[in-house]
Amino acid sequence: MMKKYLQHIQFLLLIVLIGFLYGFAANRNSERKNSDVKIVFKNGGSLFVSYETVNKLLIQNLGPLENQAKENINLNNAEQFVEKNQMIENAEIYQTINGELGVVITQRTPVLRVSNDLGSCYYDKHGEKMPLSENFSARIPLTTSKLDKENCKDIICLANKIKNDDFLKKQIIGINQIEGLKSNQFELKTRVGDQVIIFGDLQRMESKIKNLKVFYQKIMSDGTLNNYKTINLKFNNQVVCAKF
Repeated sequence: MMKKYLQHIQFLLLIVLIGFLYGFAANRNSERKNSDVKIVFKNGGSLFVSYETVNKLLIQNLGPLENQAKENINLNNAEQFVEKNQMIENAEIYQTINGELGVVITQRTPVLRVSNDLGSCYYDKHGEKMPLSENFSARIPLTTSKLDKENCKDIICLANKIKNDDFLKKQIIGINQIEGLKSNQFELKTRVGDQVIIFGDLQRMESKIKNLKVFYQKIMSDGTLNNYKTINLKFNNQVVCAKF
């Protein structure tokens, strides 16, 4: 009986000891000072946002990071604040046991550059506006068309298609909406050959692109690339061209 009683006491003492050690560790961990900041860019390095910019955003939200207690850092608020930057799509901020602050930045991906009398900017793959960057200039199609939230959906769809296709990404340097038409009709400007591609609307887009690739393969193989002024893809299952 006494032996069983002693076992219960030992078990209770063990629980108390574990609780004390846990509380002590938690208290020491909360008092641990932030020692360093590690910033990682998830998609392609610091193209549009520099390490210095991210550091400044963190300091604006959190105050000086050096020797700041871990319990004083609100990670959710910091993430939301950093994501207000127009160049940043997503921010993940965490802390390690050693007190290091980790920041994983996903930058926005521009697919179209706009330059007209209203100004210049980028549009990203989601159709959100981005300012131009002093750090990096993206090699993406240019448009002089005037875009807004109502008419940019189709041109962004086409720009995404171009960016994700190896052939089109190398060949297409411009996308413009044909003026005077209510529906979205587009012309494409080429890098090699100086042709204008009359793309039309986005109906049968995959078929049009397939026909364009076949046509280019033929004219590049027979050396007649520079003979053509326009390449019209609006007609079903055919490519209609005009020569210089």
